[in-house]
Amino acid sequence: MPISSDGPVSQSATRAAVILPWERPDRQEEVRAAEARLEEAVGLAASIGLVIVRKAVLLLRARRPATLLGSGQVESLRAAVQEDRVAVVVVDSRLTPVQQRNLERALGCKVIDRTALILDIFGERAATKEGALQVELAHLEYQRSRLVRTWTHLERQRGGFGFLGGPGETQIEA
Repeated sequence: MPISSDGPVSQSATRAAVILPWERPDRQEEVRAAEARLEEAVGLAASIGLVIVRKAVLLLRARRPATLLGSGQVESLRAAVQEDRVAVVVVDSRLTPVQQRNLERALGCKVIDRTALILDIFGERAATKEGALQVELAHLEYQRSRLVRTWTHLERQRGGFGFLGGPGETQIEA
């Protein structure tokens, strides 16, 4: 399906695009299910204050390890992101940390998956201090796997003179 635009919105709000990667719908019922799931994702994104300016179901032939999407889909999504000045792309699927990082680099904007979106919703709606702490703990657990390889500039530091010392600080220690 082509990426559709939903018209002009105010510039002060966070502009977002919602995409649903969908693997090979063979029957009409599956196409309707994909559209219903996309509308659910749009509703979830809107509930945290994102203004949805694009939404699309992207058909996948196969899941790509690097970006989840094919290179042509990434290119067309990048063009849509630039055209609409989108700040956040919500992917209604589970992304690996590598896929998230690669998509953020390719698209030039923040990318969040369904898990992060739901954690944000729970975080905003936590009514008690205990609830807020539980959501924060879940969010930190989720983020822990995404910290790997984000601060690679520290890897070349050494902790001694010449050949002495170890590898220096790692990104988790900093």
